[in-house]
Amino acid sequence: MSSLRSLPLQVATSLKTGSSQLEGSKVLVGFDGFVDNILHVVKSRESASKYTRLNTIKEFAERVSGAAGLSTNMEMVVQMCKLGGNGPIMANALGAYGSGVTYLGNLGKPTLHPVFADFAKTAEVHSIAEPGYTDAIEFDDGKLMFGKHESLREVNWVNLLKHVPEKQLVKIFQRSNLIAMVNWTMLTQMKGIFQKVSSVIAPQLKGEKRLMFFDLADPAKRSSEDIAEVLKQIAKFEKHFRVILGLNLRESFQAGEVLGVRQPEETHAAVTAHAVRLREILGVHIVVIHPTQFAAAANAQGATFVEGPYTPKPKITTGAGDHFNAGFCTGCMLGLDLAQSLLLGVATSGFYVRTAKTPKVADMVKFLKTL
Repeated sequence: MSSLRSLPLQVATSLKTGSSQLEGSKVLVGFDGFVDNILHVVKSRESASKYTRLNTIKEFAERVSGAAGLSTNMEMVVQMCKLGGNGPIMANALGAYGSGVTYLGNLGKPTLHPVFADFAKTAEVHSIAEPGYTDAIEFDDGKLMFGKHESLREVNWVNLLKHVPEKQLVKIFQRSNLIAMVNWTMLTQMKGIFQKVSSVIAPQLKGEKRLMFFDLADPAKRSSEDIAEVLKQIAKFEKHFRVILGLNLRESFQAGEVLGVRQPEETHAAVTAHAVRLREILGVHIVVIHPTQFAAAANAQGATFVEGPYTPKPKITTGAGDHFNAGFCTGCMLGLDLAQSLLLGVATSGFYVRTAKTPKVADMVKFLKTL
């Protein structure tokens, strides 16, 4: 690994000099789409415009528990309404770095939901259904996300082909340097999409293997059998693509459990070793794990970790992981090594949670120089 002191400057230089390469790159992202309301819970209100919020999930849980057998009223204040879903947030961040984005997902039908209007100005968007809706209640120590997912059942292979015929879909895959298929957990028809992409689309692609990124997106509510099956599906994509499996810490534990790997201690070395073991079993190009305060990754050449620019007082946390994924994948597209790609991932996430804004190249170059 490069020295910790020089690594941010190396990445800043590579990102700046590689900006023209990114502007010539193409990425395909799918398949979800949500409208996110970011909320705070009021602890006490002093006036029409001033209040104190509940800062922790524990405080919120105690308030909820105290209402058992009774009733209570909790006020929530909308901090922002924004585009949501793992796919749109990741795609938006990839586009901000300069990549040409094609997006397939449920962003509104027959017309786009207004929250995606700006995104659609900079990306080629193919929307196949109405979006889902998420109320994300944020605290200093985490977030609680309440979703309305009825429209997600329309995200399936048959409906996808109604809006994007097979020949057009092959062309989109063919021109893409990176394909990201995310939010398997909520998209219950993703199994069929994976099967068709693997058996119908992938064999028609020409040229060198493209990068393909997967994010399971908190599979706790899916069965162990389902998780084991999707990991087998993801591993099979390595035949046609260079597969990157992205996991947060909890997801890495869940993946390890179904693969027979003991849960590691939450240390840098142990999590890095966990990434190595998962990659060896699955046989994919890269496994990357991103806990809150650092990130680790493994490929065939080795494994490493980097510290993140952690802040205990984020402005926003919803979408932090998707920004990490966009930063890491951008590094991979630029040909950066594991440590450099990891740093671009944690820095992209770090900038976002501090500012509630998605960084562009100039923003990130400036931010990296402060690390």
